[in-house]
Amino acid sequence: MSVPGPEVSEREVSQEGRFVLGMPLALLGGYIAIVFCMTGDGIEQAFLSKYLVNLGFTAGDAALVFTVYGASAALSSWLSGVLAEVFLPRRIMLLGVAWWLVFHALFLGFGLTHPNLALTLIFYGIRGFAYPLFFYGFFVWVVQQSRPHELASAIGWTWGMFTIGYGIVGSYLPSFTIPWIGYMGTLWMSMAWVLVGGLLIFFFTRGVPQVPRDHVLRGEPESSKLAEIGKCATLIFHNRNIALALITRIICNLSLFGFPVIMPLLYTSSRVGFSVPQWLRIWGTFFLVQPITNVCWGLIGDRIGWMRQMRWVGFVGCGTATLLFYWIPLRFPHNTLAATVAALFFALTITSFVPMGAIFPTMEPKHKGAAVSVQNLGGGLANFGGPVLATIILPIWGIGGVVVVYGVLYYLAAVLTFFIHVDQPKNASAASLATH
Repeated sequence: MSVPGPEVSEREVSQEGRFVLGMPLALLGGYIAIVFCMTGDGIEQAFLSKYLVNLGFTAGDAALVFTVYGASAALSSWLSGVLAEVFLPRRIMLLGVAWWLVFHALFLGFGLTHPNLALTLIFYGIRGFAYPLFFYGFFVWVVQQSRPHELASAIGWTWGMFTIGYGIVGSYLPSFTIPWIGYMGTLWMSMAWVLVGGLLIFFFTRGVPQVPRDHVLRGEPESSKLAEIGKCATLIFHNRNIALALITRIICNLSLFGFPVIMPLLYTSSRVGFSVPQWLRIWGTFFLVQPITNVCWGLIGDRIGWMRQMRWVGFVGCGTATLLFYWIPLRFPHNTLAATVAALFFALTITSFVPMGAIFPTMEPKHKGAAVSVQNLGGGLANFGGPVLATIILPIWGIGGVVVVYGVLYYLAAVLTFFIHVDQPKNASAASLATH
């Protein structure tokens, strides 16, 4: 695929620069593709730990599987942003889809069909490299196409599509398919969703401009590309705000990725009394409102201040919601209404972190791809950190101890935000938007 010159890219961006509430409409096909890809990737997230235990693995084994997966996802998340900027987002997204399909089939065929912990760890772990490529690759594309003062809004739409797929469809769908075709049938079915997402990327994003870095446009050698990829690591040490923001980025999603490991075991235990399908619907309700709250918090954050919103609604609010998501079902066992209220409060607070994706490229405007990669690294380390904390703490203090640690970390991150400085852009001129 030929790479357009900078003049062509700017003209195309201007011609296709139509937006609805901050969403760049040129990328609508990509937004829809993310729904399908993340549905396939998210189908197992709320029942896999329970299924692994049913297959004969221990709760510790299940936590280890999620931890290995999170480690590989963290590495891929770190690299995906700058890889998308250097090698173009669409290529990286398609690579991620192919990677996911191959290693998901190996995970099911060799890891679970005849339960084998080693092969499960290997193939599920390697599959963890895939989803950051198609999701965070698209994330970079959104940053390229968005107007600076509406960046949080555009990112809110991105997380909204992620939530529809990974959270809503990915949680509700298996609550109906597991009684019908079983756990394995549901896991095999997920491949169809990712395949459709890949086809949407292939056929419906062909004409969308991609803005490679200047050194790619000039055809500079591979060493220049490697140097830009190296910015992923050096930015953490050269930019104090980036380093502090990375810590908060890790903490903001700890419970999101840790709860699928521990909460299926709690909610389906005799202490609480829900069945697996009932738990899946409660977890699905947590995601049900997020497409709306993601977009709303993006719009609100653009107006009231990204950091202020994340500090008070995000870290303080989500720390409290994390504790309540554990305490309420124990206080009101087998009470769907009480559990749903806890899930909705959790959803309302955790989606207020939407501006997190905007602050990184804003703090490092000359290396946006590398900055997004650092942001992605934080998301990947949350994917790793949530399960690894569960793995370490679960045998010592139980599920309650894990939840308390998550809550305390959220409150500490709220304090940390006072030391992070971000120059949030206001309404920009038409000229500056055209050349962004």
